[in-house]
Amino acid sequence: MSAADENTLLQEDDEFEEMEASGSDEDDMEGEEPNAGSESKVYIPGLQPLQPGEELEMDHSAYRMFHECQTGSPCLSFDVVRDGDGDGEGDGREQFPLSMVLCAGTQADAALSNRLIVMRMHNLYGTGKDKEENGSSDEESDEEDEDQKPQLELAMMPHYGGINRIRVTLRGEQTLAAVWSEKGQVEIFDLRSQMEAVHSSSAMSAFIKQQKEAKPLFSFSGHMTEGFAVDWSPKVPGRLVSGDCKKNIHVWEPQEGGASWKIDQRPFSSHSKSVEDLQWSPTEATVFASCSVDQSIRIWDIRSPPNSMLSANEAHSSDINVISWNRTEPFLLSGGDDGLLKVWDLRQFKSGHPVASFKQHSGPVTSVEWSPIDSSVFAASGADDVVSQWDLSVESCDVGDQAEDLKQLPPQLLFLHQGQKEVKELHWHPQIPGVIISTALSGFNIFRTISV
Repeated sequence: MSAADENTLLQEDDEFEEMEASGSDEDDMEGEEPNAGSESKVYIPGLQPLQPGEELEMDHSAYRMFHECQTGSPCLSFDVVRDGDGDGEGDGREQFPLSMVLCAGTQADAALSNRLIVMRMHNLYGTGKDKEENGSSDEESDEEDEDQKPQLELAMMPHYGGINRIRVTLRGEQTLAAVWSEKGQVEIFDLRSQMEAVHSSSAMSAFIKQQKEAKPLFSFSGHMTEGFAVDWSPKVPGRLVSGDCKKNIHVWEPQEGGASWKIDQRPFSSHSKSVEDLQWSPTEATVFASCSVDQSIRIWDIRSPPNSMLSANEAHSSDINVISWNRTEPFLLSGGDDGLLKVWDLRQFKSGHPVASFKQHSGPVTSVEWSPIDSSVFAASGADDVVSQWDLSVESCDVGDQAEDLKQLPPQLLFLHQGQKEVKELHWHPQIPGVIISTALSGFNIFRTISV
């Protein structure tokens, strides 16, 4: 089968569908329906193993929106592409139906089978109460259900080698994707043709006919080994930082013309082991943070290489996998193989002590991210197949005698979402309040809970 045929096949067969409630493994914190006459109990993932014959059922009333999709080979990294102010687009939109564009990269078993994907999800309606508020009658429901089926457009280009991590930025009229792959290179791709294809059927037809292997606008092989850490600067369009598994970090400076970068020859190298994640400061153009297998978190200023300015050398008791920099407050969030989530106040960073620490995940933390809308809210995912939502502004309260199990949970924990296998990465949509997208070996979930 040719690449063009495979693209067409996926467009037709990988239909974007809502998850069925019955017979599924998905659940929320409120768990399953009790048997008649029995006392209702709260199901807590990781603390209450299911008994033989028991299974969980999803409670749709706990979600304002829920959809899922698959793209063939799993996409273990993706990013959200910000859109403009066109019809149904722009910031702060909550009116159904919703639409969004994601960029993702696959990790197929065979290097030649991988794809760089731009996907447009649209006609996304709410579930549960939000769907009922549309006010449809029983007679109209079948017809409306047909009209409200979610849609997915895929524009895929073959990419040699599995994609470890992908991050997207807008630079003028360009939509650029930075890709860390198993080839040991960081590549920059211009997504213009793919963006046009997912928004126009005629452009999609032309794209499929002309499809060929993705060719980067620019590539860098100076890392000498593969890596996972990469981030675009939110303050300087086109500025990039990348880190590899041999502890080196390089900063990229965009050059005029939009097709080339100047990369420092002397790497930032205070870490002693693999650099796992990087985050630019949202307020200071020359400052970024890093985390590593060496269990440290470091703060850097590109004006004074090669050593870090600040560090917490034993921030976790094991590998630190991911970090997230709060957009409005001086807080950094970290997650590690120890299953811990830690919040760091950068004004007290030298103390080496977090201002908050939570142990809810029973496996390594695989992704963390602060909400772009509410500075006290964040989400995390773990190897325990759970996505958690948190709110630091919530204080302890009396949960009463009827909810004894809840006393085992930190009051800041808002919601536990399940249903995916081996969740690898999540992102809040920066323009749709409360919406989270998560990717796993079992595919994508797109949802908004009643908690956020």
